[in-house]
Order: sequence, then C-alpha cells, then structure tokens
Amino acid sequence: MSMVGKKVGDFSAQAFVQGDFKTVKTADLLGKWSVFFFYPADFTFVCPTELEDLADNYEEFKKIGCEIYSVSTDTHFTHKAWHDTSPAIGKVNYPMLADPNHVVSRDFGVLIEEEGLALRGTFIINPEGEIVAYEVNSLGIGRNSDELLRKVQAAQFVAKNGGEVCPAKWKPGSSTLKPSLDLIGKL
Repeated sequence: MSMVGKKVGDFSAQAFVQGDFKTVKTADLLGKWSVFFFYPADFTFVCPTELEDLADNYEEFKKIGCEIYSVSTDTHFTHKAWHDTSPAIGKVNYPMLADPNHVVSRDFGVLIEEEGLALRGTFIINPEGEIVAYEVNSLGIGRNSDELLRKVQAAQFVAKNGGEVCPAKWKPGSSTLKPSLDLIGKL
C-alpha cells in the first residue's frame, strides 16, 4: 500500500538539535516542507556518511523552506553522544529525532520489528503534513542528499504550479511539461 497522500500520524519525540534537547511534535511539521530521514542506528557505518552528506547540504534545504529530521530508534542521549564524538555527525545541525519506542518508525512503515531498527526511509512531507514522495532502501544502500534536494524542489514546483509536471532529471529553471493529448506519443 502506498504512503503517498498519507497524513503523518500524531507523535511527540525528543530530539537532539544544536547542542540541546527539544520536543518535536506532528504540529511542528505543519506550514512548511519537511523531510524525515530514517536510518538504522547511531555509531554505525553507512549512517554517518548519509547524515554528513545531509549536513553538508542542510543550508540548501533551509533556503527552500524545508526542515530535515533524521530519525533512528536510538535515544536522544545517544544522538548527543554520537554528535559529540564523531567528526561527521558533529556537522549535523538539523534535528535528530529519537524513536526508542518505535512509534514514528512504525507509523512510516520502516520499522524492522524483530531488530528494533529502521530501514533507510526518506519521506518528503508537504506543509499540510502529507507524504508526497518517499523511498525505502535496505540497510546497505546509502542515499544522496543532492537527489533528495532535487526531489523536494520538484515536489514544491508541482504543488505551486498545478497542471505542470517535472520530467526526469528536472532541476529548478529547467523546462516542465503540461500534460495534454498533444504530448502523447511525442516524447
């Protein structure tokens, strides 16, 4: 069953963000674009490369009005310890949500129940709190924040310009398509 169009369920989670602990709730997502970036666990191998990649692009996401939330089933205390000891994770300024009770991971369908870990799930959420795009990878496949940024930009364009769509490899400023009978068989 597709998650596209699903409203994010009610949650309240502790997060480590910029040297402090903060509570993040479903209501915090409303009115802005968000990305939920699930990963299996702190102090692992692929995860720090992904979170560092996101940290390197975080300003670009903020410029387009999109907040990043990384999420694992670790505690917020573990997130702080990882942030304080890893040079890669030390770059992270976006909220690192803790989901030790698995509520958020289960709601997004990425929880590996028997392991208590999350798959590598990436969810783009619109300002109404609805999932508009997502992908889920197995544990060994890392993601690319440049492609994620492009997808958020495309989702924003489509939301703003009803009736136009973004073709493959679309980037802001590139040509879009306006679906019509005239295009059928011509592309």
